[in-house]
Amino acid sequence: MSRRVQAYLALGTNIGDRELNLQAAVDEIHHTEGITVQQLSAVYETDPVGYTDQPAFFNMVIRVETTLEPQALLTQLLSIEQELGRVRTVRWGPRTIDIDILLYGTERVELPELTIPHQAMFSRAFVLVPLRDVWEGGQLAGTTRTIDEWIALTEDHKGVHKWGTLDWEAESEPSAN
Repeated sequence: MSRRVQAYLALGTNIGDRELNLQAAVDEIHHTEGITVQQLSAVYETDPVGYTDQPAFFNMVIRVETTLEPQALLTQLLSIEQELGRVRTVRWGPRTIDIDILLYGTERVELPELTIPHQAMFSRAFVLVPLRDVWEGGQLAGTTRTIDEWIALTEDHKGVHKWGTLDWEAESEPSAN
């Protein structure tokens, strides 16, 4: 029997119908073999960070249960991004969808293409605020701080505004989970 790990994924979009992009990503993730979506955060409209000459983002975090190892999970998520029209041109630039693995159980992963916990999550309110909605626990990923303490340290927390929620229910149970 495969082990089941709780993971947290950050989703972001600022091109096209942002709500529909998030909805499609959540649906695709949930219907991927080995992944079950357990909980969605609210959707937050956020100012762009880094490259700021672009539209505002919709950001959210989802808690999933997965039997996939971190590298296999990343491969599946990159495939979903591509399927949903993600094109990588400008670093931190506009995108139809971006899906990042924030946390994978309590594991630390250091690979050339994947670092868990996500390297920049502790300095980004647009990640931490939605993560707080679905986080089960106190201190974050081997740190001595809670999410609220990390949020207070971010420079961009005033640019994160609750937009609403996705009307999402698992339409059907994914196969072979």
